[in-house]
Amino acid sequence: MQKIEQITGPGLPLLLDDIDTDRIIPARYLRCVTFDGIGEHAFEDDRQQDPNHPFNKAAYQNASVLVARRNFGCGSSREHAPQSLMRWGIKAIVAESFAEIFFGNCTSLGIPAVCAATADLARLGRAIEADPALEVTVDLEGLTVRFGEDSCPCTMPDSARNSLLSGDWDFLSQLLEDQEGIAATAARLPYVSGSWS
Repeated sequence: MQKIEQITGPGLPLLLDDIDTDRIIPARYLRCVTFDGIGEHAFEDDRQQDPNHPFNKAAYQNASVLVARRNFGCGSSREHAPQSLMRWGIKAIVAESFAEIFFGNCTSLGIPAVCAATADLARLGRAIEADPALEVTVDLEGLTVRFGEDSCPCTMPDSARNSLLSGDWDFLSQLLEDQEGIAATAARLPYVSGSWS
């Protein structure tokens, strides 16, 4: 199982409140059978309306830490939203607060979503804008966000934090760790073992 203790990478400031999942991934992309290619459509409508949208800027194309504001991921409870961000390249999100279902979907994908104070987010956003290559570290063990010579505290519910730190967030890996149990269960199931005749 993959333990996630910290994420480090360039940041991307999107310091707006109430960004909903319809904006993160437009509804027309919800019909996909797999999530392949969905990353290129993250914030597509916003990006078309605003050529200066941060997701359009060349300086942020390698970003892996998204910095947002209050109530990020509100609206429809679609897993497509964090899937599109992850497939665009986002590996962690720092915001003032998150919609509950969006937060849960992030955790189940291994994307740390941590909360920081408004003033700290503004300071972090300014630092990234001043130097888009600045490394931002989201440290789950120390519950801090470090950027350059600066840092700020962050919070996360213990259950989500512990599941990321332990690797328990990855349910498929947990299942695959019990190969003996899988084989024993398969042997008992007539439709798997072929013993229903």
